[in-house]
Amino acid sequence: MPQLRQSALRNRLLAALTAEDFARLAPHLAETPMTIRECVITSDQPIAHAYFLEDGLVSLIADTREGRVEIGLVGREGMIGVPLLLGTDRTPHNAMVQADGTALRIAAAELCAALDASAALRGVLGRYVQTLIVQVGQTVYANADYNIEARLARWILMTQDRLGRDELPITHDFMAMMLGVRRPGVTTALHILEGTRLIQAKRGRVIVLDRAGLMDFASDSYGPAEAEYERLFGEG
Repeated sequence: MPQLRQSALRNRLLAALTAEDFARLAPHLAETPMTIRECVITSDQPIAHAYFLEDGLVSLIADTREGRVEIGLVGREGMIGVPLLLGTDRTPHNAMVQADGTALRIAAAELCAALDASAALRGVLGRYVQTLIVQVGQTVYANADYNIEARLARWILMTQDRLGRDELPITHDFMAMMLGVRRPGVTTALHILEGTRLIQAKRGRVIVLDRAGLMDFASDSYGPAEAEYERLFGEG
C-alpha cells in the first residue's frame, strides 16, 4: 500500500492528530472496503480491529426483544471500535455497514499500544468518545419526545452530514431499524416529508431538497450533537 499522507485523508479524527501521533498509526493502517450489511463488530465478541471511516456509513445497533434499533451513526467524522479506547475489548452492540465506502483499519493491539504511548492521541480520540455520547443521548431524547417524521428528518440530516451529498442510499429496512418502527410507519413518514417538499423518495434512495426545512422539522433533536463535535474538532 502506498504511504499514507495525512493531508490527503478524509477522516476527521486522523486529520486532527499531530504529525507525530499520525506517524504512530500510519504503518498499521490498511485501507479496506466497507460493504453494505457487513458486520464489522459483532456483539459480545472480541474486537479485532478499529476502523477510521473515509467514506460510507456504519450504524451502531442494539438487538432488543422488539428487533434491531440503531443507537448511533458513524461516518468520516469518526471511528468504529470505541470500546478499545475505554479499556475493554467487546461491546453488547453490533456495528453494521449501512452505506458502502472505505475505511482505514488498524489491529486492536496496535491501536492500544499507540494509546499507551501517547497521551495526546488518547486525548483526541477521547474527545470523539464525548461527541458519540452526546449523539447517543440525543437519540434517546428524540425517540422519547419526537414523532416519527421529526426523527426521520434528524436521521436524514445526520446521514447527509456524513456522506456529504444530497442523494442518500437509504432503504426502508434501514430506516425502520433506525426509527425502531415497522415499515408502514416509515412509508407514512416519508410521504409527510415528501408532501412538504423537503425530500424526494425513490427506491433505495432519498434526495434532500430542502435542508433548512428538514432542520426546522427536526427541531432541537438535531443540532446539539453536531455543535459538540464542531466545538471539539472544528477548525480554529
